[in-house]
Amino acid sequence: MPADRSRPRNAAVTREAILASAIWNFARAGYDGVGVREIAGDAGVTAMLVNRYFGSKEQLFAEAVEASFASPVFVAETPNDLSRDAATAVVARSGPDAEELEPFLIMLRSASNPHAAEIVRDAIERHVGRRLARQLPAPGRQLRSDLLLSVICGVLLMRKVLGTKALNGRHPDQLVQLLEAVFDAIADAPLP
Repeated sequence: MPADRSRPRNAAVTREAILASAIWNFARAGYDGVGVREIAGDAGVTAMLVNRYFGSKEQLFAEAVEASFASPVFVAETPNDLSRDAATAVVARSGPDAEELEPFLIMLRSASNPHAAEIVRDAIERHVGRRLARQLPAPGRQLRSDLLLSVICGVLLMRKVLGTKALNGRHPDQLVQLLEAVFDAIADAPLP
C-alpha cells in the first residue's frame, strides 16, 4: 500500500491516508507485527506526524479497528431474513476470489496481544454484536449472537485463510443452505 508521496498538505487527507495505511498494515501483520514507522512510511508521512494525529500506536489501532468494524459486512441493519442473508454474505465474502476482509484479519492477527484483543472485542460488541443481538430472540440474546459470530469466524478461517477443499468446492449454494440451517438452529433453539 505505498503512498503517493506528492500529496498536498491537507490535514483531513493526511489523517485518512494514515488511517488507511494502519488498517492495511494491521490486517497484514497484526498489532504486534507492524510499527508506527512502517505505517507512516506507507502513508508518506513521518512517525512523528502519525503520533501527532493519533497520539500513540494503541490509539491508532483503536481508530483503525473502529473504522474497520463500523460498516455492516455479514449482518445487515435490517435484513429480510437474518439467517439467509448472513449465510449468503459469509459465503460470498469468504470465497477464494473474494476481497480480503480487513476486520477479520486485524482480529485474527492481533488476537495474541491481550490489549489489542480487548480493543477488537469491544468494537465487535459495539458494532456487529449489537446489530446481531437486536435481531435475535431472548433469552440468551448475547449468547446466540456470540455463537453466530463464532461460526462466521470459523468459516472465514477455514475457507479464506486455510482454504479447505470442502468449503471452497464448487457448491456455494450448498454451503449457504447449511450455514442458514446452522444460523436458524442457533437463533431458534429454546433456552431456559
